[in-house]
Amino acid sequence: MTRLGVSSALVDGRVVDGDVEVDDGVVTRIGLPPASGGLRAVPGLVDAQVNGFDGVDLMSATAEEVVHVSRALASRGVTSWLPTLITGPERDVSHALRVLDAAHASAAEGGARLLGVHLEGPFLSPRRLGTHPREHRRDPDPELLARLRGHSDRLGVVAVTLAPELPGALDLVRTLVAEGVVVSLGHSDATAAQAHAGFDAGAVAVTHCFNAMSGLHHREPGLAGAALARPGVTVQVVVDGHHLADDAVRVVFAAAAGRVVLVTDATAASARDDGAYVLAGVALEVRDGAVRNDAGDLAGSALTLDAAVRNAASLGLDPVAVLDAATAAPARMLRRDDVGSLRPGSRADVAVLDDDLVVREVLLGGRSIETAGAR
Repeated sequence: MTRLGVSSALVDGRVVDGDVEVDDGVVTRIGLPPASGGLRAVPGLVDAQVNGFDGVDLMSATAEEVVHVSRALASRGVTSWLPTLITGPERDVSHALRVLDAAHASAAEGGARLLGVHLEGPFLSPRRLGTHPREHRRDPDPELLARLRGHSDRLGVVAVTLAPELPGALDLVRTLVAEGVVVSLGHSDATAAQAHAGFDAGAVAVTHCFNAMSGLHHREPGLAGAALARPGVTVQVVVDGHHLADDAVRVVFAAAAGRVVLVTDATAASARDDGAYVLAGVALEVRDGAVRNDAGDLAGSALTLDAAVRNAASLGLDPVAVLDAATAAPARMLRRDDVGSLRPGSRADVAVLDDDLVVREVLLGGRSIETAGAR
């Protein structure tokens, strides 16, 4: 049995004073006499949108590079993650799916666990593509999606982002939901009415709220406004200081309390210095931490999830709400009860944070691994 040497723990959305005990890879007790030093144990972070990380682009990654991404994420407190593949040639997406499928078991050995695959596209609005290649965008095509899903037999496509206003989109949402896939609306020019139709069909989230979607206007709230107003809809946000103004982040947390998910939209530039990178064949340049394509548009981020937590907390938001948005909230969105929680009986995937929310220790199944510290 091992005690973590913490003063408190985040348990079911509240801070419980005292140390935490782990035995044989499982959390066994909480609320033990607290250790000095002010450290806090929280559930391992859950990143639900990772296109790449630490020099690796997932669309072209090898199995060894997927393992590297899992380990690099874990060193920053992320103990489970959702690989994301953007719009691209069918052959490239199919190959990436096969690589992820083959690599996921090895990646979880000493690294963060893969929770499935998120397909962000190709069923997106031509008016809100962002950096997604226009030539590979498609209207909803069930046969194409079935072919893609067939390349991930073991890991599985567990989430799909699409635009609800496209022809056939609502039928595809209903089909995916019936098969247990999480549908998120994004890269969309939907009106509020079209957005609500997507939610009525079973979509449960929006992808990087306000970015690449119809915005909030007082007479036409668009997809962003509909998501903020709709109870039960998860609102994903990228808090890197570039995707959203500070007040927009505060509005999201106020309007969607308890249903905000911090994501990184990470690229190969994440955890790296400024410079040149690639996202699914698209050339990127990173300056002052902002990732942009040749047209100057934002194209993913250079963010890490631990930094997103610190960024959000620095805006005066409740740290407990911010940590929920990086742990339990993404687990709820993905319908996973085996991640994002810290309580007796749960797997000991734990991040230990200091008062500045810097990751000081990470446990994967109760085993401590080396951390990267603040970026």
